[in-house]
Amino acid sequence: MKSVQNQAVMQQKTVKKVIKCEIDWATAPEHCFTTYAAQVKRLNLLQSLDYVQAICMLRRQQYRVGLIKVNGMPAGLVTIIEVGVMKNALHAVMIDRGPVWLSGYGHQEHFKAFAVALREAFPKRIGRRMRFIPECGGDPQMVKFLTALGFVSKSVPYKTIWLDMRLSLEDLRAGQKGRWRNALSKGEKSDLEIVLSDEGKHFSWAMLGYEKDKKEKGYPGADMKTIVAMAKQFSRGKNMIVATALFDAKPIASIVIFIHGRSATYQIGYTTKTGREKCAHHLLLWEAVKRLKERKIDDFDLGGINDEDAKGVRDFKRGLGGEEIETPGLFT
Repeated sequence: MKSVQNQAVMQQKTVKKVIKCEIDWATAPEHCFTTYAAQVKRLNLLQSLDYVQAICMLRRQQYRVGLIKVNGMPAGLVTIIEVGVMKNALHAVMIDRGPVWLSGYGHQEHFKAFAVALREAFPKRIGRRMRFIPECGGDPQMVKFLTALGFVSKSVPYKTIWLDMRLSLEDLRAGQKGRWRNALSKGEKSDLEIVLSDEGKHFSWAMLGYEKDKKEKGYPGADMKTIVAMAKQFSRGKNMIVATALFDAKPIASIVIFIHGRSATYQIGYTTKTGREKCAHHLLLWEAVKRLKERKIDDFDLGGINDEDAKGVRDFKRGLGGEEIETPGLFT
């Protein structure tokens, strides 16, 4: 394994003459994250401070924030969750959808230099397990590079869609697929009342419907305890939006969105038969887009998609327009 890792480091030899990468583990993680998070483009949910704090409180784990420096200059952030016993003789390290980069950084050579620094910080050894979901391009060369560093691919690539919220509402609407835009128009003409709340109104109704729907249809998704823990954490800073459609004063559809830095994530949604008939979900997402623009959000992560399961969800998200990206998936 050592020779394979050395080979990966040698592949970086030319790059490292120009790029020197180090991970500075912050002694004041909240201050460090707050200082730099506003400069991050597409700060995804799993790398946000609210998320790791919620998960660690729920699961009694620890987190660390690393400031990534390139040639001595702040270049990005990475949050890790870890568990250690017997002075870390048994040690688990989790990096989900990291790292994230400041403006001007995040090119392939920066990620490679980071991956080398990460492996140096957490070398493979007996008793250590690592879960690494890298936020980088999913091309075969990147997978080959990570494999040479000793990481083992354990899943298919991860895909999601990012909506550029810096566009005008007119341009965002023009970018929608025709069928999606037509459904939105139908929803706008319906007799629905839309309630957008940053105080959790209708959250319990949305969660009960989501949990029931998930069990009946068997699709993957975060469990109720995790989402409730996230809701408690994010709502403290009014960084959760619950959008609900009412018909005859009763909820028929709802979505939950989390805000983190200059980005936001569509977390869950639930609709009834009446909600589907009235295209309530289309209207809810569009009204949420308007609210996010008011909050000066630059990028909206519509959440994971795949071509095997939940094709209806995939097509629905694609209908909004946006940029579909692919990352390599899970490594250990």
